[in-house]
This record gives sequence, structure tokens and C-alpha cells, in this order.
Amino acid sequence: MMTISIRTQVGILGAGPAGLQLAHLLQRAGIDSVVIDGRSREDIEGTVKAGILEAPAVEVLVDTDVVTRDYVETMRHDGIEFHFDGHAHRFDFPALTGKGVYLYPQHEVLKDQIKARVAAGVTPLFEHLADKVVDGSNGPMIVGKNAQGEAFEISADFVIGADGSMSIAREYVTGNKFSGMAREYPFGWYGILVEAPPSSEELIYSRSEEGFVLISTRDEHIQRMYFQCDPNMDVNAVTDEQIWDKLQAGVSTHELKRGPIFRKDVLKFRSYVHDSLRKNKVFLMGDAAHTVPPTGAKGLNLAFSDVLWLNRALREYYRSGSEQFLDSYQEDALKRIWKATNYSYMMTTMLHIAPDATDFDKKRQVADLYSHTESLAGQTYIAEGYVGWDYSADDWR
Repeated sequence: MMTISIRTQVGILGAGPAGLQLAHLLQRAGIDSVVIDGRSREDIEGTVKAGILEAPAVEVLVDTDVVTRDYVETMRHDGIEFHFDGHAHRFDFPALTGKGVYLYPQHEVLKDQIKARVAAGVTPLFEHLADKVVDGSNGPMIVGKNAQGEAFEISADFVIGADGSMSIAREYVTGNKFSGMAREYPFGWYGILVEAPPSSEELIYSRSEEGFVLISTRDEHIQRMYFQCDPNMDVNAVTDEQIWDKLQAGVSTHELKRGPIFRKDVLKFRSYVHDSLRKNKVFLMGDAAHTVPPTGAKGLNLAFSDVLWLNRALREYYRSGSEQFLDSYQEDALKRIWKATNYSYMMTTMLHIAPDATDFDKKRQVADLYSHTESLAGQTYIAEGYVGWDYSADDWR
């Protein structure tokens, strides 16, 4: 059977938010790319995922014409609440930072990004499953098979691994998918999707003696809620009534609005940074390079930082031939990666109770929450991290 051969300047593994946004930015600079993904378009767009977009991430999407400002402003949220020790504290984001956040679920971001790629005449190659990245005679190559079982090879000047936490590009970069620095957490989230109106206008992060509860939302009809659980918990181990009891126990100031639960899952937590973000002309970004627990809402937003650094580096290379920014990519990207990793770790450990927590640990944890809520400096730190630090990379507008 004949192998399908494709030549491009930049081959991008993964039609997720990072890969699609990089392709979009590169095209605006006249740089060709091919985005591939083993999943179908329907699967990608139909997998419901959470999403809080920071103000800087929304700025990227709006200023590069993926979405309109009017569209995203309907999703804006100007604060969150912390509930703990019988108290409720609201973080007023505009007052503290001049910014807000946007409840823009990741699958909706993907729909808009894919629509933009199709409109530009460069539809991603869906159902193209990559097997490995190899060295070719003219640069790195992606090899694999499509849905019809036909072999393909994509030869490129550069290959970008944006293919998630099971990235095959990692193997090329270090020879090991899982080498890196990691922190496993002894708890996870039991999450539900429920048909009901919002129980709160803004997200509630609750820490009680029962553990952590998050009251989130999707839209005016669908809500997302979580409670802290054992990461190995069987999703069927609790009844619907027990689920509501656990959620309500963490939110004493609001009577939760109930409805039919139509999805249940258990999310495990991990902080992870891969050993290296580059080998030769193969680079890692997004979840292929790092993962964080969801407490700080950093995942997709952090991936956009990687995108902007690589966009700058590739634009400069094709503009002048300079590899200066390619060489500094890892150092540049890791500054924000570790900053976001620390913020996510702080939010996670401050709001969850570890199974082996002592009375000392619990009292110290509550004191930490008071320190952040009773101090203007503490409130500002939480708010600045949540709405998002400005991106350092330029050259993307």
C-alpha cells in the first residue's frame, strides 16, 4: 500500500487548543502548518470539558479573530468566592486587578478554533493517528495511519508536540513518555454534570472539615459540581442523594438547585513538568510539556503561553533565519510553567484536606485562608493568579 507523503513547514501533533492556536498564529505570519489528531472532529467537539479562560487568553482569541469581543463578554465573570470556617469571602477581580475571567468551556473554544481553521482553508487532518516522530532526510517526520488504515508521513522543518499527556513527541525528545518532575496528590474530584439552573452567580471554592467542594457552571441549563474524594474511588460508590449531601455540606450559604445528574466521573490530580521541552527541531507544549491540577484553572491558559513563545520563535526563524528564540524557548516557557505550577499547588493544598492531615495541619490551613482573605495583598495575589498574568511573549498580533 502506498504511503501518503505531506510536506509542510511546521507539523503539529494534536488538534487541541494549543495546537490549533499555534497553527492559526503561524498562518497569519505566512507560515504553513499541518495539524493532525487521531480523533474525529465530532469526538473532539463533543467531549465536554471545563474551561475558565484568563483575560490574557481571551485577548489572544479576540485579537487574532478567532472570536468576537461581544461573544466572549457574555461569558465574563468578575469574581469567585472562598467558603471556609463558616465564612464566605468574595474576590472582586475588577477591583483587585482591573480584569475578569471567562467561563468559556474548552470544547466550545475548540469548536471556535476549528471553525476558524476551516474558514481559512486549512482543516486539521482528523482521524490521523501518529505512531512516532522520527528523523527524516529533510527534518523531523511524523508517521502514522489514517482512519482508512493508510500509512502517512508528514515531513517538516519543525514538529510541535501538542498531543497531550500521553504525547508520542515526548518519546522523541527524551526517549521516555513519563520522565519528568511530578507531584501526585492523595485526593481527587468526584464531578457531576446536572440539568439545573445555576446555584450561584459565581464559582464557589469551599473548604470544610468534609474536604473541598466546587460549585461551577456550564450555562443557564447545565451545571458542573465537584467534591473531594479518594482518587481511586468507584464512580458508582455513592448514590445521587449522597452526592447532593456532600455538595450541600460544603456550601452553607446557598441552597443548591438540583436536577437530573447525567454524568459522573472521578478526576485524579497531578502536577507534572517534563524533563525537556526540546530536542533538535521537535518541541513540546501544553499538556505534552506539563500538567497541573484544575484547582487554579491554569491548564489551557498555560498552554497558550507556550504557544506564544513558539510562535515568536518560529516567526523569527522564518523571518531572519535566527534560531535565538528557538534556543531560548525552554528557558522562556519554564518561567511561567513553574509560576503556574506553584499557583495551582498553592490553591490545591490550601483548599483540600489531605487524608493524613493532623489538627495542626488543618488549623494552619485555615490560618492560610484567613491570611489571603483578610489582607489586600493576599487577595490581590489570589486574584492576579486567577485572572492571569500578562503573557511575556510578543509578536502575535
